[in-house]
This record gives sequence, C-alpha cells and structure tokens, in this order.
Amino acid sequence: MVRLSNSLIGILNGLTLILSITLIGSSIYLRVHGHTECEKFLQDTLLIIGLVLLALSLLGFLGACCRASTLLWIYLFILSLLILGLFCFMIFAFIVTNHGAGKAISGRGFKEYRLGDYSNWLQNHVVNGKHWGKFRSCLIASKLCMRLGDNAGKASAFNMKDLSPIESGCCKPPTYCGFTFKNATFWEVPKSGPAAPDLDCLTWSNHQETLCYDCKSCKAGILDNVKNDSKKLVAINFCVLIFLSIVHCIGSCAYKGNRDERYKRYRGYP
Repeated sequence: MVRLSNSLIGILNGLTLILSITLIGSSIYLRVHGHTECEKFLQDTLLIIGLVLLALSLLGFLGACCRASTLLWIYLFILSLLILGLFCFMIFAFIVTNHGAGKAISGRGFKEYRLGDYSNWLQNHVVNGKHWGKFRSCLIASKLCMRLGDNAGKASAFNMKDLSPIESGCCKPPTYCGFTFKNATFWEVPKSGPAAPDLDCLTWSNHQETLCYDCKSCKAGILDNVKNDSKKLVAINFCVLIFLSIVHCIGSCAYKGNRDERYKRYRGYP
C-alpha cells in the first residue's frame, strides 16, 4: 500500500511537472511574440500558475520517489492551503457574481446591461479606471465589433440579432439614446440630440476604435461576461477541488507509510 501510494503520487506529480513546464514555455512564447495587453496579461497569468505548479509538483515528486517525509509533509501542507483557497474562492465568486442580469428590450432580440446592477466589488476591482485600459485594448485588438459590422443588414434584422453582452454593451449605443441605425457600428445622432440625457449617449462615437468602449454599458457587458464565465469556473474549481482532495488522501497515506517504515527501521524491525 505504501509503495502504491508513493507510485501514484510520483506519477501524478510527474504529469503536473510536464504541465507546469508547458505553461511556463507558453508564457515565454507570449512574452517574445505577444504585443497586445491581452497577451501580456495572459503571459503573466500562465507564468504564475506554471511556477506554482512546478514548485508543488517537484515537492510531491521528490517526496514520493525519495521517500522524503519532510518534503511530503510540506507538499501536503501546501496542498491543504490550496484546497482551502479554492473552496474560499468558490464561495467568494458566488457572492460577488450573484447579482446583475441583462434587461430585455421590447422588440429586440438582444438584452442591454446597466453597470449599477452588478456588485460594487466587481465595479471597483474589475472595470475600474486602473484596469479598464487593458479591457479596452483587448476589445479593439479582437476586432469583435468590426466583425459584427461586416453583417450589417437592415435595422429590423439587426434588432433581432442575439448579441452577446459585450457586443450589446460595447458595439452599439443603448437603445434609449434613440439613434438612427445605419449599420451595426454606425449610428446617426438625431439633430435634436440624444433622446435621453445619459452619459453613454454622449460617449458613443462612430469612430471604429471608440464606439461605446468607454460606456458604462460596455463595462456592464464585460461584467455580465465575467459572471457567466465565473459559473463555468466554479464548476471547474469544484472538480479540481475533488481531484486535489483525492490526491491529498493518497499523499497522506504515502506520508504515514513512509513515517511508519522509518520508525520500524529505527526500532530495528525487519
């Protein structure tokens, strides 16, 4: 049983070691070839995850293969902190993303989003002034709105489109502004001005690198996208949590077995 536990821990951490090297290599590749803010953000994230996995997998691999109880104890301790951290993250993510949803618009196939509907924490830490420049740069680099403009069609056809939260919030002005549709990313402002005295109506620009990227509706669209992604992330985290708990149990068996064997050798048992 002791040998089996050590073998399983060694194999699992050997695979994790390969994964960590792959992540670090991907980060280095993006650092050399990446140019956009999105790629820079991704390279830093991959590097941090890769280094953490590298350190953890080395501890587990060496602790299991060398029967080093001290290394296994450190490995299990860090693994316990990681499990606790993932559990707390799941609860936190559920709390901060539990509010906010798109509003259905009469005669429209898409929904529209308001920044005030989402939690203050998301507003202050995700789409605040410090981070918004990166999001804006990513939106421009992705050319998401330009692709939407390629299929302009008529106003009636556009109004029935099932736009994503980001497309609805960032690529067009809010419906209540009363702008006249010309194509998906070009809207004419009435001579009398916007129908509503709203800052988003004044912020909108037909310039293709401006559009509504600085609108509150765009930030709300980003937060709704974060909310939807967080649900998937919580589901993935739950699976990872179960996996890490199983690995922790196997590691505990290996640690206990190694300690018992060492004690028997110390006491002179055959």
